Amino acid sequence: MVTPSLPHQNNIQQIGYKLLSMLDFQGEKVEKVAKTLISACLWNDSVENKSRAYDVSPQTVRNYVEKQGMGVIEKLLERARKISLEVLKGVNEIDLSIDWTTKTWYGKPVEGSSEKGNSWNYATATTKYKGKVLLLAFIPQVNGMTKDEIVKVLVEQVMAMGFKIRLITLDAGFYTVDVLNFISQFKYIIAVPVGDVKVYEEFDGDYTTNSKRHGRDEQVKFRLLVYSKEEVRGKSLVYFARATNLDLSKREVLDLYNKVRGPIETSCRSIKAFLPFTSSTKFVFRTLIFVLALVLYSLYAIFKGEVGREEFRLLLILLFPDLFNVENFTFNVIETLIYTIDLFLRR
Repeated sequence: MVTPSLPHQNNIQQIGYKLLSMLDFQGEKVEKVAKTLISACLWNDSVENKSRAYDVSPQTVRNYVEKQGMGVIEKLLERARKISLEVLKGVNEIDLSIDWTTKTWYGKPVEGSSEKGNSWNYATATTKYKGKVLLLAFIPQVNGMTKDEIVKVLVEQVMAMGFKIRLITLDAGFYTVDVLNFISQFKYIIAVPVGDVKVYEEFDGDYTTNSKRHGRDEQVKFRLLVYSKEEVRGKSLVYFARATNLDLSKREVLDLYNKVRGPIETSCRSIKAFLPFTSSTKFVFRTLIFVLALVLYSLYAIFKGEVGREEFRLLLILLFPDLFNVENFTFNVIETLIYTIDLFLRR
């Protein structure tokens, strides 16, 4: 298949070959296994389905990952960090946003899951620089891991990269006394469940936690901001709360939180857009395919502003017909290709 010369074509081709080299498995069917995993990410398809396209059994793919996966995962994460460090070259101080997302896997329960049943929590730390949301740290939450342990691990990973944290923001899922005690060493803004503080009015003042699990000397005092928004139909007010140690106006704190926190929500959606499906219930297998999706997102972030997410995905598929089996299109791609190529040629 011949593809017209497109902007960034050489760079994106190099990305494709780098992806294959990152999946550093050992064995006779390494190439087929790597192509299966990358192809499943790009097509947002199941690993089991894509394995058939490369004449390798799903069990063979699972065997490679289950036996060698942890080492490959570390190499993938290291690659993602290097991508971010390259973009952030010369930057010493950053605003950090920490978030966690629950991924539900249908089928059998996940082995090693942080929750009972089919859900698995993972946490990421990102920063925004020149319009690009960059991944700095990642950790899956395994059984027994507390929220403050998750935050500590992510912060340690970021500081080990040589960055000074100017501001740290977290969503309400991290609101605990232990997390507050830890992040108090930084400038911070954290979302607070209104039901926990039970303040249902506009508020800007001091607040002290009252956790029954902690002694009086372990409680945390912070500045609490509560604000309201009308529901969609304007029938009633909904209240939201933030905890902070910043000495700024209430409006400035709320705007700063949205500025720093907002981009991570988009990055989580983009990561999931590259996440393939699988019937495997092995923790290492599901961790690897999530990290692979995360690396794809990190590579896409380099081109963000120049190439849209779906354009990036499509260009990789187009530029690698031998790798990604273009014959397997199951949707009407002709109009999409014409539109995309025309869009790039007019830039």
